[in-house]
Amino acid sequence: MPLTTLTLPTTGPGLYDFTRAAQSFVSEQAPGEALLTVFVRHTSCSLTIQENADPDVQRDLNEFFARLVPDGDDPSMAWLAHTAEGPDDMPAHIKSALTQTSIGIPVAHGELLLGTWQGIYLFEHRDRPQRREVVLHLTG
Repeated sequence: MPLTTLTLPTTGPGLYDFTRAAQSFVSEQAPGEALLTVFVRHTSCSLTIQENADPDVQRDLNEFFARLVPDGDDPSMAWLAHTAEGPDDMPAHIKSALTQTSIGIPVAHGELLLGTWQGIYLFEHRDRPQRREVVLHLTG
C-alpha cells in the first residue's frame, strides 16, 4: 500500500499542523475505506490530534508540558542522568513518552475522517530548529 515521508521543519517547541499534507497524500491515493497510519521517526517529538480552531489550545498545551516536564537545567530535574545533548533533550524524551509517536486515522472516499475542529500536529519538544520525518502509510 502507499507510503510517503514528510519532512517537517520546526523552529522550537510547539505544535506544527500538517493536516493538509496528510490529506493531500490521502486524496492522491483515492482510497475507498482505509486507515492512515502516521508515525514520527524521532524520540524527542511526538504526534497529536488536537483542536485547530483556537490557537490558545496550542499555547496552553505547550505551557502545560513545560510545567509538567521542565528543562534539565531546572533544579527539579537535577536527577537526570542523560544530559549530554543539552538541557532540553531528556525532558523532550519524557514528553514524547507521555504522548504518541504513532496515530491511526480512518479514511473514507479519499477524506480523513477527522472531526470538524481536529488537526494533525507534530508536537516538537526540542528548543533548537529540527527537521522531522513523519511517515504516512495508507492501508485498506
